[in-house]
Order: sequence, then C-alpha cells, then structure tokens
Amino acid sequence: MRKTILTLILGSIFFGLNAQTFKPTVGFNFTDLTVDQDIAQGKNGWQVGASIAFGEKMYVEPGIFYISKSAEFTDPTVSNPVDFEADLNGIRIPLTLGTYLIGSSETLASWRAFGGASGFFVTSTGEGLNPSEINSPSWGVYAGTGLDIWLLFIDLSYEWSVTEIQTSFANIDFGKTNGFYGNMGVRLKF
Repeated sequence: MRKTILTLILGSIFFGLNAQTFKPTVGFNFTDLTVDQDIAQGKNGWQVGASIAFGEKMYVEPGIFYISKSAEFTDPTVSNPVDFEADLNGIRIPLTLGTYLIGSSETLASWRAFGGASGFFVTSTGEGLNPSEINSPSWGVYAGTGLDIWLLFIDLSYEWSVTEIQTSFANIDFGKTNGFYGNMGVRLKF
C-alpha cells in the first residue's frame, strides 16, 4: 500500500513538472549593504544567465547567473576620507518556487509571484578586497513578482542575505549584501 501511494505521489509530481520553459536572461541589480555606520552606498550592477521553469500553474525554476555587483565606501570619521569601491563578481544559483496568480505558463499573458533561496559564489573581487576575506558562498532568500507577455518576461525581486559578506576586515564592517534584482528575457518552450 505504501509503495502504491508513494508511486502515485511521485507520478503526480513528475507529471506536473512536464511543462518546461528555458529562460535566457539579462538584468540589473542594486546592492544594499547593511552596515552599522552610514559609510556605504550601493551601486548598480548587472547579471546574465538562464533558468529552466518546470510546471504550469505552480512551478520550480532553478537557474544560474553571472553577477557583477558593487558598493562604494567612504569613512567620514577620518580627516581625509578613504574612498574605495567593493566590486564582487561571481555565480548566483537561485532555486525559485512560484505560482501564477493570473494565467499560467500556457497563456498569452500572465502574472506570477515567487520566492526561493540562492547561493552566491564569488569568483573575483575588485582592487582593495582580498578574496580570502569574503565569505563564499553567501546565502540569501528572496521574493518577487513577474509578468509574462507572449515570449517575453520581466521579473523583479528583492533578496535578503543571511550571510555576512566578509570573514573579517579591520576597518569596515560590510554587513550583509541585500539586493534588488530586475531581469528580462524570453521564454522558450520545449
């Protein structure tokens, strides 16, 4: 009996995941650092990557993106403020769970809500940062919304970091790298 129930459950899940959509994506991001002092200012960044969505009304969407994000730091407590940019480049791997609020993956236009978790693996840093002092991977959770019109889509999301960005810095506490993400691309069904 247990095997029959388990087979029915797994079969239902697999049958529901048969709709697949490949989504090549480009986008922008804005880094928001949580620091104790008002010394950091987020800057615009960019990302490029792809994801595959499985499902029709509810869906699972793993993805992989190359991300470039940065922030600018100024220490106003010293007579000659020290300015430098913190550039982080790396691979972001999100796992999204979502649902269609209006429409589905098969309709001409639809509106979605989604959330999930991600890992950011640092591949390089800008001048002034030692990669060994950066936590990699850093983990986050996010929520967002998306709009699909024919073959095109737009996604907007906000990510809350659950990992401090640095392992240790003597002068600056980077805090966590929360961020706003905007993506657009095409939906290719197969």
